[in-house]
Amino acid sequence: MKIGLFFGSFNPVHHGHLIIANHIAYNYHFDEVWLVVSPQNPFKAVSSLLNQNHRLYFIEAAIEGERKLKASNIEFQLPKPSYTIDTLAYLEEKYPNHEFTIIIGSDSFQNIKRWKNAEIILRKYKFIIYKRPGFEIEQEQHENISIADAPFLEISSTHIRKLIQEGKSIKFLVPEKVREEIEKYGYYKTAKEK
Repeated sequence: MKIGLFFGSFNPVHHGHLIIANHIAYNYHFDEVWLVVSPQNPFKAVSSLLNQNHRLYFIEAAIEGERKLKASNIEFQLPKPSYTIDTLAYLEEKYPNHEFTIIIGSDSFQNIKRWKNAEIILRKYKFIIYKRPGFEIEQEQHENISIADAPFLEISSTHIRKLIQEGKSIKFLVPEKVREEIEKYGYYKTAKEK
């Protein structure tokens, strides 16, 4: 199977994530795109993250009924922080018949040289890069890298969390089930849960 791996904190998942995942799943002929929830990104403060199980649940609720999108908790079983190279090694061992491609925003791709074993990842795996506002990406002269012709969306989890803290509406930015859950339990209301 051809699997796209869309790694992220998804803190919370929003329509921008889902539109990108769906667009790439159908336009790049993947069997599935897995939205891989990172329990602890080495570049982000742990205190700013909502519990990993809540973030996974948000994705499951958001993609219910979608046959090409799948929520993945694969990194929950691995050592923290989550390093992509370790996750990829684990996935290759667990799913030897799958072909994995990394889906990444141009903002994250600019940090790729800081990743653990970045040169191995770049050499061994294919990448599909989607553009993020303010992070231009030059067409890389690399056979494993494709720049996605995907919708350009200025939605971010950081902005959504800020709106919640300011008591403003997040309707239409996140799936309705996600909004209801956030409001019901008061997630992200304090600055600690950025």
